[in-house]
Amino acid sequence: MARKVIDEPSEDIVANARKERADRRSPFARIALFVRQVFGELRKVVTPTRRELFSYTGVVLAFVVVMMALVYGLDLGFSALVNWVFGTVS
Repeated sequence: MARKVIDEPSEDIVANARKERADRRSPFARIALFVRQVFGELRKVVTPTRRELFSYTGVVLAFVVVMMALVYGLDLGFSALVNWVFGTVS
């Protein structure tokens, strides 16, 4: 008894068909699709509360201060090392 085999297209064929369909779209259709996708993504955005906003801002500012201190320390260290190796030029 023969099995019934469903002939489904492979993923490569489906991907190529989608690519060909996208290539056939007019420039205006592609722009319209882009705008629809942008609005779809914007609907997913969640606005933080005032408390969350201040909290996130504080975390970012603290991180920036720590990174500035790190870079400042490295700059001082490397400049001292260069002055020690090459001496000060007068």
